[in-house]
Amino acid sequence: MITVAKRLEGIGEYYFSQKLREIDALNKSGKNVINLGIGSPDLPPHEDVIKVLQAESAKEDVHAYQGYKGTPVLRNAFSRWYKTWYNVDLDPESEILPLIGSKEGIMHICMTYINEGDRVLVPNPGYPTYRSAAKLAGGTCIDYELTEKNNWYPDFQSLEQLIMKADTPVKLMFVNYPHMPTGQLPTYELFEKIVSFGKKHNILICHDNPYSFILNESPMSLLSVDGAKECVIELNSLSKAQNMAGWRVGMLCGSKERIEEVLRFKSNMDSGMFLPVQIAAAKALTLGKEWYRELNVVYTKRRTFVFDLLKLLKCEFNTNQAGMFVWARVNNKYKNGYELSDEVLNKANVFITPGGIFGAAGENYIRVSLCSNEHKLKESIARINAFQQV
Repeated sequence: MITVAKRLEGIGEYYFSQKLREIDALNKSGKNVINLGIGSPDLPPHEDVIKVLQAESAKEDVHAYQGYKGTPVLRNAFSRWYKTWYNVDLDPESEILPLIGSKEGIMHICMTYINEGDRVLVPNPGYPTYRSAAKLAGGTCIDYELTEKNNWYPDFQSLEQLIMKADTPVKLMFVNYPHMPTGQLPTYELFEKIVSFGKKHNILICHDNPYSFILNESPMSLLSVDGAKECVIELNSLSKAQNMAGWRVGMLCGSKERIEEVLRFKSNMDSGMFLPVQIAAAKALTLGKEWYRELNVVYTKRRTFVFDLLKLLKCEFNTNQAGMFVWARVNNKYKNGYELSDEVLNKANVFITPGGIFGAAGENYIRVSLCSNEHKLKESIARINAFQQV
């Protein structure tokens, strides 16, 4: 009998992978489900970025394998982008590693640093991939709970207690601000505390930073804190703010030592990114304030409709969230976010994400994506209103 590896024990198929199949089956049966769950931008990249991809792809000498560290054109573009928007200096030769999407970077980091049984601090609620990647690498996940009462920030007193209770030292900690799924923005003071905590306990801090431009006028990097490179590596992505999710372009930045360590693993996993994609991505990184401003005008309008939808469902929410989602507490009529999500899907043919998929601390919440046009949002409101009238 062929069996799967033990590392897959306790690792299920990614929630949205399963849910998309379920929605597809419902659509084939004639339901016409509106999907307000996934944060996949429905808007295109800038037209100049597409033109660069087209022009570069037509050249004869760009179709070979590429360097494992990415082209200098892209690394230099990332370096200038970090200096322009985050005021962070990065050496493009030694402190930047382009990735085929930042999601793969999470796995690379876990496989590079985690040994069997190593402790990993994972936010609850938080992006499910942190947990699954750490477990696949053999790590033991320790939840640190984020609460609405504490502005979805870590409770550092509780973290100290978790460190003391751990049988073995904590090796790695995932953080993510602006936070997904709650949309909570960071403060510089918070970032200073995270860096101080990492240094004190010799923990590698992995900051996942893909949402800093969406509905946020003050992008921040954890690496902007003095001395952060001693214990911090940061992931970033073109998926959200440049509307390039399907292009799979991300980056890892940090000290020369950290980049070299991760490259030892990554270089055995892939053979580089298509060169025209890298050159087009470099073009995307030159977009100025007007690009981000126009993008956020769209998301601001959409968020107004999502607020109306959530009011219909009698949910509570903060109107100052960043990122491309709205996070909301379900009302007492429902046992949890799963129950509300199922009701809306079954009665209105609208899918919204139950907060429980992000951890137990999210069970009484739902998350609604802003990645649908105004027509779909209006139709979703009409459908929900209709089933509530019955």
